[in-house]
Amino acid sequence: MLYTPPGPAQAIASGSAPADDASVRAVGSRHLQPPALDTVLFDLDGTLLDTAPDLIGAANELLSENGHPQLPPGFYDPVVSHGSAAMIARSFDLAPDDPRMEPLRQRFLALYRDRVSELTRPFDGILELLDGLDVAGLRWGVVTNKPGWLTEPLLRDLDLARRAACIVSGDSVLRRKPDPRPVIHACELLDIAPQQAVVVGDARRDVSAGRRAGTATVVALFGYITGEDRPTDWGADGLIGHPSELTRWLTLPSPR
Repeated sequence: MLYTPPGPAQAIASGSAPADDASVRAVGSRHLQPPALDTVLFDLDGTLLDTAPDLIGAANELLSENGHPQLPPGFYDPVVSHGSAAMIARSFDLAPDDPRMEPLRQRFLALYRDRVSELTRPFDGILELLDGLDVAGLRWGVVTNKPGWLTEPLLRDLDLARRAACIVSGDSVLRRKPDPRPVIHACELLDIAPQQAVVVGDARRDVSAGRRAGTATVVALFGYITGEDRPTDWGADGLIGHPSELTRWLTLPSPR
């Protein structure tokens, strides 16, 4: 089951307790003092957009094509943010080196491309957050492991591509997150130092990439975090339970 922080949204400093530890929840809102930031770099799946419905829909369509029953959405919770190979491995109970894996993965991607924005929507509060960034004169971009041939049409369909200051996809550079190069590339595109940016994501790889690149990092607890994840151990500068928490963390004015 996806982890959802109980009670009001929280922004908490990183620590050593697991994400569902009562002592962590009790910390409440602790808004860190951010550095001089002028750019927010968002992960895509599970941070900026709730892409799970379309990913799960493609996986279930593939199962049906191959004579298998469809599976409930909760079955995919542990892998929905870990890419196509993880989705196929869980759907068909395959090992990564199984010869059936790659043909199924390619078919999954084709099915997903056909429905990439059918049910996908920004998480609640994301559009208000982006409006707040615009009002404050801050730029935002996307750094994702999703390939560009999926990322770009998805963002265009949702009318977000034109607003993003940069879009770095999984095939934009030679390495993907947790390697820092995608984040560094985004900073180069925007002609900023990494210290001027904050990476926001829902996975350890996002935090690792940002930290290694030299940016501030924030974990989106509203994303695809499972009960087995320990985001307070990832070394991020902050954790947020709702996009509005990032607005307060950055001390932005409210959009009119």
